[in-house]
Amino acid sequence: MSASLPGNRELPESQYDLTTYWGRVRQTATLTDPSTLFAGKHGLEQAKKLVVAYKRGEIKDMTPELWKAKQVVDSTVHPDTGETVFLPFRMSCFVFSNLIVTAGMLTPGLKTTGTVLWQVANQSLNVAINSANANKSTPLSYSKIAQSYFLAVGASCSVAVGLNALVPRLKRVSPSTKLVLGRLVPFAAVASANIVNVFLMRGEEIRTGIDVYPVLSDADKAQLAKEGKAESDVPSLGKSRKAATLAVGETAASRVFNSTPIMVVPPLILMRLQRTEWLRKNPRYTLPINLGLILGMSYVVLPFALAAFPQRQRISADSLEEEFRGRGGDGGMVVFNRGI
Repeated sequence: MSASLPGNRELPESQYDLTTYWGRVRQTATLTDPSTLFAGKHGLEQAKKLVVAYKRGEIKDMTPELWKAKQVVDSTVHPDTGETVFLPFRMSCFVFSNLIVTAGMLTPGLKTTGTVLWQVANQSLNVAINSANANKSTPLSYSKIAQSYFLAVGASCSVAVGLNALVPRLKRVSPSTKLVLGRLVPFAAVASANIVNVFLMRGEEIRTGIDVYPVLSDADKAQLAKEGKAESDVPSLGKSRKAATLAVGETAASRVFNSTPIMVVPPLILMRLQRTEWLRKNPRYTLPINLGLILGMSYVVLPFALAAFPQRQRISADSLEEEFRGRGGDGGMVVFNRGI
């Protein structure tokens, strides 16, 4: 993000009010905007130059061009490391990266082998996205990543295969209800595995804590500017396990919020459409309709799900461990990167 670039003058955090849910939705929509993917290496470097020019005082005011540059930087660069996130794992590419995998999992009539393979593909992608966008103040070893991956795959496959075997055996359920339940099996598998995946992938954060920083007042920011320093130069107050637990829990919840409508609405609509005379006569349109439903729902839902909780989360220092009490910044508050 722009905070990781050099310069002692910080850009405004957003054009929108991030203390409100709708403000965060609008901000998240800019970060997940697929158009930022077309900036390329040259576009990113140009965007960085504009942001650095502002932070060094060479550009005095925020302009539409500068807001666009900040959007490109914030959607491409990791806020903790300052490194470019690999394109398929950026949140601006999330909808497209998940499209084929989600369509595969929601394919009607999958057998056990197909179910397992698509669940493995989904968890592989989830692990990569979780790893690329996690809070980086607590690095995760490759052995931990591998362990988390296999446990998440095991969880998702167990739920999917188990429910696929259970639903047909339900005796007091009508055939139409069984059909609905069968279409919702992928949702149950994905939702449960998403929670397991996030907590396993980011379990090290909970064990060792993540960096928390004091919230700076306007006077603090002015003093830093006089000293030729930026907000990113302010040292961490230490690592908090309570902040990490909150960060990981909120991320897991946002993933469930995101997957629920995507995994529930399209299969139910498709099931209804498959009963129509038109689609019965034109079954070749089933796949493109399924892809269209998933793509449309994914694009609409993602900003609303990610905006459920602020990415830079503020919390009272007194609600954390004893060592942080009384050490908060403006209003006794501290801030940390929740991750996405």
